[in-house]
Amino acid sequence: MWRYGSGGPALRERRQGQRHYLRHKRMLDVVLSLLALMVLSPLLLAIGLLVAVDDPRGSPIFRQERVGKGGRRFWMYKFRTMCVDAETRLEELSLYNEMSGPTFKMREDPRITRVGRILRRTSLDELPQLVNVLRGEMSLVGPRPPLPREVAQYTPYEWQRLSITPGLTCYWQVRPDRYELSMDQWVALDLMYIQDRCLRLDWQLIFQTVGAMVRGSGR
Repeated sequence: MWRYGSGGPALRERRQGQRHYLRHKRMLDVVLSLLALMVLSPLLLAIGLLVAVDDPRGSPIFRQERVGKGGRRFWMYKFRTMCVDAETRLEELSLYNEMSGPTFKMREDPRITRVGRILRRTSLDELPQLVNVLRGEMSLVGPRPPLPREVAQYTPYEWQRLSITPGLTCYWQVRPDRYELSMDQWVALDLMYIQDRCLRLDWQLIFQTVGAMVRGSGR
């Protein structure tokens, strides 16, 4: 028999509520990502052609290994916004990193192509990740999936970001000052989402992300 204050019924109720939320979140991911892929297919084709014309040396789609829930690795897709030798040039640019911690960010990155700058500003380069969402490797909302080299430098505190499925958008993605945020602030916002996540919050962040894309206030 449960004793008052033991937390038994409350814990069971929270777990049941979490399972209910995760089921509905997955349904939302599948329905919205599938619908978006069908509706946006002409736009996706047009963007792919623009990327190919702007820099025909590589594929329009860029595939990169990322780290998801529990440290599981997967291939994340996006439209290519950088030159084909971008990864090999990373070391020479490391001195210009504008972020603290293991993440690399450079406002005027010379590796970004002309079309790539437009795609990044509108966040249209991220649209192929709808395939990752449909496959269950990502969610529409959740912490952005990090690179393996970044995770290799994570502290136990930062590892908490990997406790849930990564997403297309999150708290800091919709902030106008997100480029000025430090790695510690990114992590704090991601952990805040993990603590507060619910369907209402997910819908809120989805609408805010669409608004940011329309305004062209991306990175």
